[in-house]
Amino acid sequence: MDRRAYEIRSISRKEWEDAMQLAWDTFLIFEAPEYGREGIESFRKFIRDPMLRRMFIMGEYMVYGAFLRTTGELVGVLGVRGYTHVSLLFVQADYHLQGIARALLFKYVNDARKKKVRRITVHSSPFAVGFYHKQGFKDIDREIVADGIRYTPMELELSYLT
Repeated sequence: MDRRAYEIRSISRKEWEDAMQLAWDTFLIFEAPEYGREGIESFRKFIRDPMLRRMFIMGEYMVYGAFLRTTGELVGVLGVRGYTHVSLLFVQADYHLQGIARALLFKYVNDARKKKVRRITVHSSPFAVGFYHKQGFKDIDREIVADGIRYTPMELELSYLT
C-alpha cells in the first residue's frame, strides 16, 4: 500500500475503544491460536484494564494509529508504555504486509529519538519475531511464558551522533 494512503498519528480519547477492539480482533486471528485459555484471558484483561486507559489519558501510555485517508478507518495500532516499551502492535488482517506496522514503528522511533530514548524494548509474540528482527531488534533472552503469554524479550538500541 502506498504510504500516502494512510496517516500515522496519536489516537484521541474517543478512538481508544476502537484501537483496543482492533487489537483484540487481530489478536484473536493471529495470536490466540498459539495460546491457551490463560494467555487469551491475560491479553483480554490487559487491553480492557481501566488503569491502562487512565495511563493513556494521563499521557503515560501512547497509542499511535494508522488511519486510511479515504475513509478514516483505523487499520493499525501501536501502544507504547513509558516511551520505551512497545506493548501492542496490530494491523487488521486485510492490511498485513503493506508496510503499516513498519510505518507505525517508524513514527514511534522518530518520536522516541526526539526524546533522546536510548533503548526500546518489546516482548514479541511468536508471530512477530521475524518482523522485529527485520526492524533491527535483537533478542535479549529466549522465549518466555508468563500468565499464558508466549513472548521473546527484544530490544532496539538507538544511536545518536555526538
